[in-house]
Amino acid sequence: MPKLSDKARQMPASPIRKLVPFAEAAKNKGKHVIHLNIGQPDIPTPDSALTAVKNNDLKVLEYSHSAGFESYRKGLTKYYKKFGIQVNHEQLLVTTGGSEALSFAFSSCCNPGDEIIIPEPFYANYNGFAVNAGLKVIPVTAKIQDGFALPPVEEFEKRITSKTKAIMICNPANPTGYLYTKEEIQKLSTIVKKHDLFLFADEVYREFCYDGAQPFSVMQLDGLDDNVVMVDSVSKRYSMCGARIGALITKNKEVLDTALKFAQARLSPPTYAQIAAEAALDTPDSYFDGVTEEYVKRRDAMVDGLNNIPGVTCPRPKGAFYCVAEFPVDDTEKFCQWLLEDFELNGNTVMMAPLSGFYATPGLGKKEARIAYVLELDELKKALACLEKALEVYPGRV
Repeated sequence: MPKLSDKARQMPASPIRKLVPFAEAAKNKGKHVIHLNIGQPDIPTPDSALTAVKNNDLKVLEYSHSAGFESYRKGLTKYYKKFGIQVNHEQLLVTTGGSEALSFAFSSCCNPGDEIIIPEPFYANYNGFAVNAGLKVIPVTAKIQDGFALPPVEEFEKRITSKTKAIMICNPANPTGYLYTKEEIQKLSTIVKKHDLFLFADEVYREFCYDGAQPFSVMQLDGLDDNVVMVDSVSKRYSMCGARIGALITKNKEVLDTALKFAQARLSPPTYAQIAAEAALDTPDSYFDGVTEEYVKRRDAMVDGLNNIPGVTCPRPKGAFYCVAEFPVDDTEKFCQWLLEDFELNGNTVMMAPLSGFYATPGLGKKEARIAYVLELDELKKALACLEKALEVYPGRV
C-alpha cells in the first residue's frame, strides 16, 4: 500500500471535534448532550440574509470574481469604517471562510520552514493551517492566572530567530475570550517594526466585546501598512457559520496580489453565500445590541456558575463567546470523554473541548477546557449542574 505524505501525518486532529464519536454514542443511548464544545451560536441568522437567498431570481449560478463580488467588497469597506478601519474595496479579498483567508495569508507571506509566533492557547486549527503551509508554530504561553493577558513582549523577543516571519493574534481571542487592549497591540507593533515581521490578526469576534470594552484593530496601527494582514468572517458575526464567507484585508498590494493568485486557483467564493453575506450588511445595530446583551447574560451565568463549583477556576472574558476553565481533574481529555461515556444527570451530559489541543507546548492545558456559552440560559444551567455533580464522582479528580 502506498504511504501517505509527511504532511498528512503531521496534520493534527481537531480537539474541538475529536470527541464527536463519543457524543454520538451518548445520544444513541438516549442521553441529551449539551454542546459547549463548538462555537455554533443558536442566535437566529438575520432575516435579510436568509431572505436574499430565498428571493433571488438567478437563472444561472455563475462564478463570481475570484476576489468576490465588487458590490460586497464595497459594502464591507463601509462596515469597517464604523470600526475606524479605513480601507478601499481593492484592499480586500473575499474568501471561503476566515480559514481560507488565513491559509492564503500564510502561503502568500511565508516559506516552508519559516516560524510564526502565536500566544497560546490559540484556536487549534491554526496548527493545521501552519502544517499545510509548512510553517513551524512558536508559542508564547499566556497563563490562566493572568486571565490569559498578552505575555510580556520580552517573551516574544526571546523567540525571534532568523526564521521568524510573523506574529499572529486572535482578538478577541478564541479560545480564551481575552480582549487585547490598544496598549497591548501597540507593544506588539514595536516588535513587528523592529524586526520587519508580518502581523496576522484574526478579528472575527470584534462585535462581541463586553463591559464597555472596545476592540482595537491592527488595521488602525500607524506605520505598519506593509506588515499587517487581517482575517475576518461572517460566521459568528451574523450566526452564519455554514455560509463559509470570510475576507483577507491588507494595504500591502504585493501580498494582496499574491493572495489573489491563490484565490484564482480555487476559482471563486460561493455565490449564494456571498448574496447572503452582502444582504447581512444591512443588519441594524439593534440586532448586535440584543445579541451582546444575551451573550453577557450567558457569560455571567457560566463564569459565575463555574467559579462557584469547588476547585474550578474561570477568568471572566471580555470578548467572543468562550471561556476557559481549570478543573480539579487529572486530564480534561479523559474527563470530557468520561462525561460522554459514563455520566449523566437527569438524562443530561456535557460536551466540552479539552484545551491541551489548543497549546503548541506539550503537556500544557491538561486541566483546562474551553466552553462555548452559545446556548440558551436553561441549557447552560443544566450543564453547570452536570459539571458540579460530575466532579463529585469523577474517579480522576485531584
